[in-house]
Amino acid sequence: MAETATQSAAPQVVPQQYEGMFLFGASATQEPQKAIDTIRAMIEKHGGQVLVLKRWDERKLAYEVEGQKRGTYFIAYFKAPGSAVAPIERDVKLSEQVLRVLITKAEHMNLDEMNAVEPQPIQRAEERNPWDRPYEGGGGGGFGGGGGRESRGPREDDRGGERPDRGADRPDRGGDRPPREPRAPRAPRREEAPVAAADSAK
Repeated sequence: MAETATQSAAPQVVPQQYEGMFLFGASATQEPQKAIDTIRAMIEKHGGQVLVLKRWDERKLAYEVEGQKRGTYFIAYFKAPGSAVAPIERDVKLSEQVLRVLITKAEHMNLDEMNAVEPQPIQRAEERNPWDRPYEGGGGGGFGGGGGRESRGPREDDRGGERPDRGADRPDRGGDRPPREPRAPRAPRREEAPVAAADSAK
């Protein structure tokens, strides 16, 4: 009897905490409550419990999504079994209102942090950090058009002093070399020959 009762008992499912970013078209800005109700119904349909759900931001999309150039984002924090994530994503694909969704785990966040989440301002190009800007100096060479030799600073072995790989003690040259033999006299060039002949005629 005890074994039968143990086998018939359903395994306990521990819900996990998730963050869901839902993307709607620009029209959701005029009817945010309708979008919120749609998200809540999707989560609760699959055994989820909504903790925080709010409109996040409206932004221009990097590329068109189903003909939409702008989108409205809604962020949701909820608890649900792990098996509920795939059905929620499937419902989004079948929905005509929700364009995209991104669900990630959010076990590290508490309720105060969820309520405090706000969109970060978009950073304009002229406000970027100096190291993110393209190099504006003259000269060529390198990625981004690096400057000349002087812009890179001195090198440790910049032709100054003796270099260990040069000199008379290199093993591949056998130490000190004997003096060279004198060269033979150079033959006169063609243009020099008539001048030499004229001098001899005088």
